[in-house]
Amino acid sequence: MSTIIVGGGLAGAYAAALLVRAGTRPIVLERSTGPVDKVCGEFLSAEAQGYLRGAGFELDKLGAPVINRVRVANGKRLAEARLPFTALGLSRRRLDEALLEHAQRLGAEVRRGVSVKRVDAGGLETSEGALAADQIILASGKHDVRGAGRESDRADWGMVGFKAYFTLGPAQRRELEGAVEIVMFDGGYAGLQLVEDGRANLCLLVREAHFASLGRTWPDLYARLMAEPHLARRFAGAEASEMKPLAIARLPFGFLRRGAVGAQVYPVGDQAAVIPSFTGDGMAIALHSARLAAHAAAEGAGADRYLAQLRADLARPIGLATWLQRRAETWPGRAATVAAFAAFPPLLAHIARATRVPGRALERAA
Repeated sequence: MSTIIVGGGLAGAYAAALLVRAGTRPIVLERSTGPVDKVCGEFLSAEAQGYLRGAGFELDKLGAPVINRVRVANGKRLAEARLPFTALGLSRRRLDEALLEHAQRLGAEVRRGVSVKRVDAGGLETSEGALAADQIILASGKHDVRGAGRESDRADWGMVGFKAYFTLGPAQRRELEGAVEIVMFDGGYAGLQLVEDGRANLCLLVREAHFASLGRTWPDLYARLMAEPHLARRFAGAEASEMKPLAIARLPFGFLRRGAVGAQVYPVGDQAAVIPSFTGDGMAIALHSARLAAHAAAEGAGADRYLAQLRADLARPIGLATWLQRRAETWPGRAATVAAFAAFPPLLAHIARATRVPGRALERAA
């Protein structure tokens, strides 16, 4: 039975590794010809690490710094708590490339520089012509493919994402070490953490309307960010690694796919579910969906059954995270949330646990 994976990013490469270990040789179609950066907070949770290590992938050699604390800032108010797990900070450029190479070493066939134009139940239209497939794992990330677009009626598509790397001043870098920081402001929120090689990843989400009100330019948006006391302090003396950040529009937070594209088409990663970024569980959810899909494909189970299980696993954490994101968009909601975290830090750790892939789902998938 032929299996084609559309996309060699985190979810696609992981699914490929699992399928090879299950005795099949999938074909991975990856449109990039080499390593690429992606708009992502790059927070690798304990759940995500467990999945990757379970596939024989060696994380320890990639230079990722450890993260064990979380801070939330709103204006001058700051709350901090220990995370209920140990996370890692690792760029998608390094992680995705190493994982795809791992899948290829195991035996997956990887075809780079191939873009997929359309997906249907019988196969794919690609930049190299038509390909037939008995099974398709749709791992195209944030980019929809014709014939398999995501439903838009229950998701919030009004956010724009940005990511840029910075070199912080020595004192500010030391203060950030071991922590992930979330800074809330009118119109959105930002996340800040260290990744490999000592760089700081600034990843943020803003409402499309708020970005428009600032003239739709990065310099104006960055100036708005630096009006936040916490970010102004962190970025005093910082140097940007590039002139312009990565950006992507129409991010469907709260999305959880309901309808199947075809009986043997398995959407994974952002094509299956998108949780608000502040939870730091996006990569774990991508890996969880890929694991469920790989199991279903290996057993010949239909996509409807796979999606029903995925919805059962993720409806609660995605629903809670989406509610919290909307609450934080108002000043009273932000102020009350951070005040509660500051007064009772264990609440912050509890929220971190409640917005993750449930433990029972992880155990069943394993």
